[in-house]
Amino acid sequence: MTRSEAVRQAAAKLRQAGVDEPEPDARLLARAAFGMDFAALLARGHEPVGPSEQARLEAMLTRRAAGEPTDRILGEREFWGMTFRLTPETLSPRPDTETVVAAALKAVAQRAGPLEILDLGVGSGCLLLALLSERPDARGVGVDRSPGAAAAARANAAALGFPDRARFIVGDWASALEGRFDLIVSNPPYIPRPDLSGLATEVIAHDPLLALDGGEDGLAAYTEILRTAPRLLTAGGVLAMELGVGQRDDVVRLAQEAGFVALGVEDDLAGIPRALVLGRP
Repeated sequence: MTRSEAVRQAAAKLRQAGVDEPEPDARLLARAAFGMDFAALLARGHEPVGPSEQARLEAMLTRRAAGEPTDRILGEREFWGMTFRLTPETLSPRPDTETVVAAALKAVAQRAGPLEILDLGVGSGCLLLALLSERPDARGVGVDRSPGAAAAARANAAALGFPDRARFIVGDWASALEGRFDLIVSNPPYIPRPDLSGLATEVIAHDPLLALDGGEDGLAAYTEILRTAPRLLTAGGVLAMELGVGQRDDVVRLAQEAGFVALGVEDDLAGIPRALVLGRP
């Protein structure tokens, strides 16, 4: 069997298993199983597949057909043009979260001088490290309640070339932090607890519950962040948070009650309000 034939057969197996996007997933898994990039996979598609390569691909296909996401099988996910390694303790970065990066960068675009950034619930480090990649004058701190997530973010920072500009600590949101930050960002858990059981298997069985469970109404993390953020923001500082579907009005209300002013809401590519940017009067 050639590599091209193996990819076609892989896509057929995933399609039969009900996978939504079988062709892209088959190519991704084949690339990993064969140890080559997409260009090489195309250029060498006529070559025969070796037994060990076929065995690796079959093992990956079995996992994907059973509902394990491709990024979990590969152990990595691309975000903001960078590759982030995943662990069981980290949420897999979604394209929607890039809306928060874009909104935060826009909010501090005119702010001169070194930028101090705080990422609450840092996970893989994708938010903080994406921001650092765009602002060479910035330094950041990432906080997560999970020691495993903080370690994963630290490893990603080193792999991506930011070990001296990012620090990662374990803590309960911002309760133990001191100092001031020009920009605070967060992708908090915001799924209402009663809705967790209805999530897709790819999410609930493979993303950490700590990164999903937003309490009974989905607003618990927002309430805590809005309570502690004011003392950590510099004058003119900005808080940017990801929103869950349908949560804009509730989170804006909580923010106003905490003394914040809504500076803007950015929609994701699907037109869903996804990033809320707040300031202090």
